[in-house]
Amino acid sequence: MRLEYFEMIDQVVRLDRAAGQIECLALVPEASPVFEGHFPGHPLVPGVLLTETMAQASGYLVLAHLDFAQMPFLMAVDKARFRSFVGPGARLEITASLEHDGSGYAVTKAAIRHEGKALCDAELRFRTMPFPDGLDAPMRERAKKIGLLDGAAA
Repeated sequence: MRLEYFEMIDQVVRLDRAAGQIECLALVPEASPVFEGHFPGHPLVPGVLLTETMAQASGYLVLAHLDFAQMPFLMAVDKARFRSFVGPGARLEITASLEHDGSGYAVTKAAIRHEGKALCDAELRFRTMPFPDGLDAPMRERAKKIGLLDGAAA
């Protein structure tokens, strides 16, 4: 997880295309410029970055589901709940499931757990559209780096 670069997902652990499910891992760094301001002396991962983590896991699920034919763009976050705090060094387990895909939209439910404890969850809505010029290759490269395009896929 590179917070300041918005690279939230470190590894795809499992992708089940038929069931529309993905499991990912993210390791919160011990140090990050983000922690200097949130909060000095008491570093916590901002809730907006936890939401982004769920959105990225969901986005990778949608990309795989659509076989990289279209790009998912986050449009809405609904029913987001934060249950605990996340600090440096945490190992986050992210899950997402595809609830709907059609008419240019996809809906997922996503959650993050740490040491078996629920941290947050949300429903996320995406608009699926053709890739903007030049974005397809970097997205495929990142997906390959985290294991979406190889052994994790079922």
